[in-house]
Amino acid sequence: MADGRDVQWVEVGEGQSGQRVDNFLMARLKGVPRALVYRIVRKGEVRVNKKRVKVDHRLATGDLVRIPPLRVAPREAVKEVSEGLRNLLAGSVLVEGPDWLVINKPAGLAVHGGSGVKIGLIEALRQVREDLDFLELVHRLDRDTSGCLLLAKSRPALLALNDSLKKHQMDKQYLALVGGRWPARRDFVSARLERYELANGERRVRVDPAGKVARTRFAVREAFAGVTLVEAEPITGRTHQIRVHAAHAGHPLLGDDKYGTREGEAQARRLGLSRLFLHAASLTFPEPSSGRPVQIRAPLPEELEAALVRARAALA
Repeated sequence: MADGRDVQWVEVGEGQSGQRVDNFLMARLKGVPRALVYRIVRKGEVRVNKKRVKVDHRLATGDLVRIPPLRVAPREAVKEVSEGLRNLLAGSVLVEGPDWLVINKPAGLAVHGGSGVKIGLIEALRQVREDLDFLELVHRLDRDTSGCLLLAKSRPALLALNDSLKKHQMDKQYLALVGGRWPARRDFVSARLERYELANGERRVRVDPAGKVARTRFAVREAFAGVTLVEAEPITGRTHQIRVHAAHAGHPLLGDDKYGTREGEAQARRLGLSRLFLHAASLTFPEPSSGRPVQIRAPLPEELEAALVRARAALA
């Protein structure tokens, strides 16, 4: 697959000012894996104003970026977005502002490619939204989690939203179905989390006193026979935080193939669940340009709603 037979010189616009050169290249080199982008930058094939740069070099308005011709082996290339995925993503935008958008991420789709994933949500969206010169994730969701995902359409918006995230001005509310009866008195789970790898290279998270501080607020929304629907609000933003904290509290999420139990697997089958019951139901953040609060809600996917209907029927 060729991305151009001749060297390209691309001028950096105002919307790309401050962007890292690797992210600038990723947005323009369709089908090129990040590892190859890093390689051509290290080898000096990419130049900014005729000078060699590192991958973390920040661009400025008016910079001229040299992009070499590339040929990508089929096994390396990022997969072209399918028509089905293109239509799914186009119909998943919940709300779009002038410099941001919130998408209702489908479960089973990784937010970015890598580690064997040929195409992630961000790569697919960049193909779908060819009208945008800039598109970056503000935060992430686990591959198996659905719901509100915020993206920035300009560099200034990304910086403003990242700042809001760091200052805890962004609220994320999740809905999760957990095993057992969650005690109403348990408001918070505070347990340090540590990332580690299994022998096969799979990344996991566990509670460890030497890990990073992590805190999640839980609130009971609805109790059923043997399971509870809870609202979860991560105060910190650690990998798999809600899933590991719920399991640590003795109430693993239904459909969780990493931190669940056999009893939870049986409960999931009984309710017709074939996926993780974790959904980013709402997101509140300050609008980048005005600072006004924006709240977006994502409806529960049909499969999760159907599981709740079955759980309610079991009580009748």
